Amino acid sequence: MSSVTLDHVWKYYGKTVAVRDLHLECPENSFLCILGPSGCGKSSTLRMLAGLEQISAGEIRFGARRVNDLPPKDRDIAMVFENYALYPHKTVFENMANPLRFQGVDQPTIDSKVRKAAELLEIEHLLDRKPAQLSGGQKQRTAIGRAIVREPQLFLFDEPIAHLDAKLRAHMRGELKHLQRKLRTTTIYVTHDQLEALSMADRIAVMHEGVLQQLGTPDEVYNHPCNEWVAGFVGDPPMNFLDCSLEQQADAVYACNAALRVPLTPQQAAAVNQAGGKLEMRLGIRPDDIAVQRGALTNGAFAGEIFVTEPIGGDTLVDIRLPGEQRILARTRAGFRGDVGEACSLTLDQTRMHLFSRETGLAYF
Repeated sequence: MSSVTLDHVWKYYGKTVAVRDLHLECPENSFLCILGPSGCGKSSTLRMLAGLEQISAGEIRFGARRVNDLPPKDRDIAMVFENYALYPHKTVFENMANPLRFQGVDQPTIDSKVRKAAELLEIEHLLDRKPAQLSGGQKQRTAIGRAIVREPQLFLFDEPIAHLDAKLRAHMRGELKHLQRKLRTTTIYVTHDQLEALSMADRIAVMHEGVLQQLGTPDEVYNHPCNEWVAGFVGDPPMNFLDCSLEQQADAVYACNAALRVPLTPQQAAAVNQAGGKLEMRLGIRPDDIAVQRGALTNGAFAGEIFVTEPIGGDTLVDIRLPGEQRILARTRAGFRGDVGEACSLTLDQTRMHLFSRETGLAYF
């Protein structure tokens, strides 16, 4: 299997820039997710890797081989699409065998490879059926099986489970991750679903408006976002953001606004000072890192008012109105009950806070 490198790649559609100066590496045998909203350039990137789109500038390499000018058939890749792209008049066996027939593979080898892939995907009992007789999940497994039998150097997945129902998507996430670990084939997977990226990938490339925002492990992207946009995009429910200013008092530094006053840890204060941070900032805190209680304030807590509660099964989301017409969302235990307008107190886990420049959006920590 080979590594993949995109070296300062650009893609223009007329005067519109779809991908801007993209430098990205996917190590051999690894699973990389390209994550971003619609229009961010992720599908254009995948199509350039597949050879379905010409790059406007830059270089693409598979291992040490430059593939800019190679047609798709010579790139040794297999692609799985969102819409399956199965032949409706052919059986599951024939759909999976089709790429091997184009390669001129002999029938015994075709039989062996198709049945081995079908067994791996647990669809060996479906080989005589046609796509109209299959469920959505079975169609997707067939499309994946068609890619597996080619034994390519690179798998490319273009949002392959986006339109499946929630239960089946959850099941297929686990199946795809297990399959990649078992086959050890270099895989690049495009998605707009952060849960897919966080749960499946070795590394995530977050894109926005054609620009790579951050490349890192799921833990790095979630817990150490490089800017406010990544912090707000990755995470469900999304991160809370509050305008604040920094105040120095004695030996401590505080993030303050009309609703709260939170001390920074010495490490956090040092990070802001080292980066030359200004007084006006944006404080970020995830709903999971906020403790909320009904009633009177306790030490280190801040006053709020319950706007609404949303039970979501194992947890409860509490939307809280703060002084200064601010709102903040907290995730708390199942069974939390609070009336609209009821006073409450909240405590932030200061070790889990983030501060961002109000001007550039870049993270100080």
